[in-house]
Amino acid sequence: MKQTVKRNIRKLTAMCLAGIAAVAAASCSELPKPDENLLITGEEEERIVNLFSPMEKTDPDAENTARSAFDQTVLLAEEKLDVKVAYRTYTAEDYQDKTYDDVTLERARNNMDDLYLMNPDTIQMLGTEGKLADLSDLACVENLREVVKAANTIDGKLVAIPQEVVAYGLFVNKDLFDEYNLELPETPEEFLQCCKVFKEHGIETPVGANRWWLENFVFAQAFADLYNGGNTEEEIARLNSGESRYSDYMRPGFEFLKELIDKGYVDAQKAYVSEAIDGEGPDFLAQKTPMVMAYWGAANTETAYGKPDFNMQVIGFPSSRGQMPVVTITGFGIGSEAEHRQDARDLLETILSDEVLEVYTRTNKVISPSKNIEVDCIPALKPLNDRIEENVYVLASNAAMKVEQWGNTCRIVRELLNGSTVDECMAELDKLQEASLEK
Repeated sequence: MKQTVKRNIRKLTAMCLAGIAAVAAASCSELPKPDENLLITGEEEERIVNLFSPMEKTDPDAENTARSAFDQTVLLAEEKLDVKVAYRTYTAEDYQDKTYDDVTLERARNNMDDLYLMNPDTIQMLGTEGKLADLSDLACVENLREVVKAANTIDGKLVAIPQEVVAYGLFVNKDLFDEYNLELPETPEEFLQCCKVFKEHGIETPVGANRWWLENFVFAQAFADLYNGGNTEEEIARLNSGESRYSDYMRPGFEFLKELIDKGYVDAQKAYVSEAIDGEGPDFLAQKTPMVMAYWGAANTETAYGKPDFNMQVIGFPSSRGQMPVVTITGFGIGSEAEHRQDARDLLETILSDEVLEVYTRTNKVISPSKNIEVDCIPALKPLNDRIEENVYVLASNAAMKVEQWGNTCRIVRELLNGSTVDECMAELDKLQEASLEK
């Protein structure tokens, strides 16, 4: 679908919009030149919808099911509507590049495209600024899951809709757990004990990490009760009013990450500069590290973890309520002043219809945003899917919260990786909340 859209999503899918993916600050100050990271393909003299995404449709070496599923739906829409989709793509090559999210913000604010594939924080920023059109009156909205509408509704306007709901989980090498007689962890304490045992048996880094997704540990611990305790709206209202502090919710998760770093269970220096999956993926597949974190689609795609040489299981992150899936809602949005706005609306209406979503969901084996379509998940994903089917999960992106969660938490986690203390990270959260109260 920050899924969370980063380099791994260049290879894998528009969902993460994973990771997703994930969100970052920029080190460049200008938009990329067309002959650098930005690619523009498929523009012709006819009815066109300009789509900005990280798909890299033109890369002949990047075979992946997710992108193929999206292409199938686009082809169906093009034939039905007699329009062409012009792919404009960008991918950050390393941690020093301007991120996909930064480029998306600049392009949307300058009305450079019609349709944008966005991560959660980008959706919230552009929606708040009025840069995204209201999609509430599309016919497909009637079939959407309530969680999708809640996550992407800003000031009463539904500003983005995904083709899939992105769930993040902990990918584990079950064979290594069995070798050392370890049960899959449910709580933070059990997780730390597993890491301790792996370390004692010579596994140098029990948790493979990158610069985008460690915040999932924070969300699972911070919001397990908020989203599963029956008082979600009341707790969010207290956070928005300042009666409750985000830092109080998130401190245990940051302390947990700090312990992982201090005990060497996570390589902070490597994680700080590693792109998602590219950094930790080789060691996980080589069985040098027993645990990594990724989004649902990474288990289905041959370019990631779809065919490991071991028994892989995808479970939720440790929390006080057991294994906890972390869900982000990415999505497609239309610029509020898009040049081809009606064609873009018609395109979305088509690819988000139940008929076409069924094709996408069946091909990509993901969680559909439509409440009418069930996922046929692979066995490795069953533990994560079971929890979601029980309505047990936390949201890492929620437009109802005044402080944007996914991108801000990701950024502050990177500060922790770079040497900040937990108290300094909490002070940063407090500043964000205070700023939100002044608006």
